[in-house]
Amino acid sequence: MHVAVDLACVQARAGHEVWVASKGGAYEALLARHGVRHVRIDQSRRPLTLLRAVVALRNLLRTERIEIVHAHMVTGYLLARLLRPRASWRLVASVHNEWQRSSTLMGGADRIISMSEDAVGRLAARGMPRDRLRAVRNGTVGSPRLLDAPQDAVTLQQPAIVTVAGLYERKGIADLIAAFDHLAPQRPNAHLYLVGEGPDRARFEAQAHASAAGARIHFEGFRASPRPYLQQAAVFVLASHAEPGGLVLPEARDCGCAIVSTAVDGSPELLDQGRAGILVPARDPLALGGAISRLLDDTAERDRWRAAARDNLDWLRIERQNDETVAVYREALATSA
Repeated sequence: MHVAVDLACVQARAGHEVWVASKGGAYEALLARHGVRHVRIDQSRRPLTLLRAVVALRNLLRTERIEIVHAHMVTGYLLARLLRPRASWRLVASVHNEWQRSSTLMGGADRIISMSEDAVGRLAARGMPRDRLRAVRNGTVGSPRLLDAPQDAVTLQQPAIVTVAGLYERKGIADLIAAFDHLAPQRPNAHLYLVGEGPDRARFEAQAHASAAGARIHFEGFRASPRPYLQQAAVFVLASHAEPGGLVLPEARDCGCAIVSTAVDGSPELLDQGRAGILVPARDPLALGGAISRLLDDTAERDRWRAAARDNLDWLRIERQNDETVAVYREALATSA
C-alpha cells in the first residue's frame, strides 16, 4: 500500500494521469491533494464482491483508456488478468512479498517488478519468466506519504533501541526481545521501543512480560510516521527473517540512524552491502545483541555508523524508484500485445 501511494503521488506530480482503485482508506485525501484520482473498487475475496470488482475495473479501463495497470497485490492482479486477453493496455505486477507461495500467480504479467536483485533470482528459480522480471528497489526518501504524516510528540528514554516493524513472526521481534533480554542487565538505562502493530503482538507481549527487563520494553503500536522515533534512536534494528525491500531502512538512513539489520533478502542492498549499517545473521539473538551492545558502548563507532547511513542517499529517493518504474511501464508498452 505504501509503495503504491508514494508512486501514484509522484507520477501524478510528474504529469501522468493516475488512478488508484481500492476500497478506500486514510490516504484518499493525500492522493487527491497530489492530483491522483481514486475509484472505490472493493477487492475483498468474496464471490459477489469480486464479480462486482471485475465489472467496475472493466468500466474504468474502457472509460479512461488506461495504458498501464499496475497491480501490487495478488487479488488485484488476478482481477486484471481476467480482463487482459485482447486488451491494448499492459499489466505490470509488483511482487512485494516474494516468499509467499501465491506470489508466483503474478508470473503472467507483461512485466514483473521485484524489490531487489536477490528477489529476482529467487522468483526466477521458482519458475517466473526471467526475461520479464525487473528489480526496482524501494526508495522512501522524499515520500509524499511521510512528509504529509503527522509527527507524534514523543520523548524516548535513552539509550533507545528502536525497531519499526509489523508484529509478525517473520520480522524477528522475538529475536530482538531475546537480544535485549541478554544485553539489558549490563545496561540498566537501555530501553527497547517496538513501533508497529500486528497479529502476533500478544505473544511478543507475553515474552516481554516474562523478561527481567520487561518494564523497559515498550509496545508503541502503529505510527503513521516513525520519524520521531528514528530521530531519537541510539540504535535502529531490523531483525527480519525475510525482507525483500524493507521501506523502513531508507527511512532510518535518512534520519541518520546507526543501523543493525539481519543480512536477509534485499536488506544488504538497501544498506549498500553493509557499508551503511551493520549486518548480522538472522535468527541469532546473540549476534544481534552483540552488535547492538557494541554501538551502545562505543559512542565514536555509533557516530561513524550514523554518518555512513547518511552517505549515498540519492539512490534511495522516491523519484529514482518512480523513474525506474516508469521505465518498466514504457518497456511493457513497447512489447506486442
